[in-house]
Amino acid sequence: MKSSIKFVSAFAAGMILAAGSALFTSCGEKKATATVRYLNFKPEVTEQYKQLAAEYEKATGVKVIVETAANNSYEQTLMSKMATKEAPTLFQINGPKGYARWKDFCADLKDTDLYKHLSDKSIAVTAGDGVYGIPYAIEGYGIIYNKALTDKYFALENRATTFTSMDEINNFAKLKELVNDMQSKASELGIKGVFASTSLKSGEDWRWQTHLANLPVYYEFKTNNVDLSSDATNRISFQYGDNFKNILDLYLENSTVDRKTVGTKTVVDSMSEFALEECVMVQNGNWAWGQIEGVSGNKVKAENVKYLPIYTDVSGEEGQGLCVGTENFYSINSQASEADQKAAADFVYWMFSSEIGKRYVTNELRFIAPFDTFTDAERPTDPLAKEVINWMSKPGITSVPWNFTLFPSQKFKNDFGASLLKYAQQQKDWSDVASDVAASWAKESESIQ
Repeated sequence: MKSSIKFVSAFAAGMILAAGSALFTSCGEKKATATVRYLNFKPEVTEQYKQLAAEYEKATGVKVIVETAANNSYEQTLMSKMATKEAPTLFQINGPKGYARWKDFCADLKDTDLYKHLSDKSIAVTAGDGVYGIPYAIEGYGIIYNKALTDKYFALENRATTFTSMDEINNFAKLKELVNDMQSKASELGIKGVFASTSLKSGEDWRWQTHLANLPVYYEFKTNNVDLSSDATNRISFQYGDNFKNILDLYLENSTVDRKTVGTKTVVDSMSEFALEECVMVQNGNWAWGQIEGVSGNKVKAENVKYLPIYTDVSGEEGQGLCVGTENFYSINSQASEADQKAAADFVYWMFSSEIGKRYVTNELRFIAPFDTFTDAERPTDPLAKEVINWMSKPGITSVPWNFTLFPSQKFKNDFGASLLKYAQQQKDWSDVASDVAASWAKESESIQ
């Protein structure tokens, strides 16, 4: 494949049409002058991308060359490729830090058709007025709940709350009121606890030391207008630590298990409890549907699997959505010719707007695409994936981006998880947990400089 590569700069003099044109004429023959060279991040979908590229060339005449970096070598491959004549016109960055590393090669995408159709523009990678990374496959997480059991609660005549629907639960105060009353009526609801067990066994604690921790970090950076591509992210004060504690305590105190036993619990345990209707709620991402559906004896029907944002008592959280994000953002090489940049922009828009492209995206690449070009019938059928899309489309709701991509190291996460376990088992004061978080973040940030 590499031996057949040709670039626009090699065309005979005088044959290039006006800037931005994709075609030129030679001896009465129409040929593509622009080339899209894509450096793919995911080896597992290489063949699907190549098939899609072939479909695009068939439809438009524009050549799309797909090259794939080996697992865990994308940055190194991109670095070596950018220094050659075979530099990609379309590549990926992994968020604000990735943009900081590659900003000299990232074109501004704010005027592209793909960005115009991004459902939630808050999840794009931006700097100043520019847009430099567009997410193409997103995931989301929040509090999954079983609507059959919440409806059973709302039908109780002796409930202490006035809520009649989960649609009314839009902040921490309401969630806490609901959960506390549901917990008091666990026997009537046929559950062991409102929340599934909080898995704080070493290696099983990522839902808390990473996913839940995303909330306070997001709000701290947002409140202080921190440039996420700068070194300002090397320090946190954990100013929203008490908000983290709010929801963690709610999980621990209204659970299927005693809080002192959470060090033995796994994610599989939690998802099994939810699937068997031993609880009403569990924090996890849209990938969890397979776990729920696959549990032997699963009682939860797909139509009853719903999402609620993770509320922590932050001011204005009524407008907060799910934590939605990705580490996969398309960027276009600003050092490429204008024709190649346009060709790259046209290709990715075709992927997410044409009938063929959308079919590949949903059925072959299996992406939850964050664009309004998809009809409901063209979306994934997974109930949690549909919930992520629904929440992203709600008026007045802003998704919480995945700022955990900025966490300094895995060691920071592991140490935080160990600290949370001690707190859950009442062996460590929260004030010590909070101070350790800030100190560990700073130390680990310094170690990777």
